[in-house]
Amino acid sequence: MKTLTLAAAAVLFASPALAQTAAPAAPQLNVEIPELERVTADPTCGGKTALVEQRVFCVTTTQAGIGAVVDAYSAAFSTQGWLPAGGSENLIIYVKRKPEGGCDGFQMLAFADDTRVAAPAAPAWLAFAPIPGDVCAAQPAAPAAPAQ
Repeated sequence: MKTLTLAAAAVLFASPALAQTAAPAAPQLNVEIPELERVTADPTCGGKTALVEQRVFCVTTTQAGIGAVVDAYSAAFSTQGWLPAGGSENLIIYVKRKPEGGCDGFQMLAFADDTRVAAPAAPAWLAFAPIPGDVCAAQPAAPAAPAQ
């Protein structure tokens, strides 16, 4: 396995409008991303400029193979102690407890070129990026409603 240091801006996978603003220093996170035969590193992230600017690590595969690749990565991350903690159809958020307390987190985002017709042999990408801060930190309590 290859250990890669992933770096991303504070707002990950930002919309184009947000990606144009200056980003704070990128957080660092060590994640072992296995080298799989069915994927190739893609420094262009499928031409997604916002991801490249955020220094997200991307790989490419085929649309037919993306499910198996996601499963292989998820199994590898599980053996490293990463737990899937949420997400959506194309996004998985992983968390891992730190020995000193709190949690690290990172995201794996799947996407395809939305300007091309979907096809089994067409390219699909996975982007990996850390989530800044302590993802297990308690959210501040909502202020109490004023008494009337």
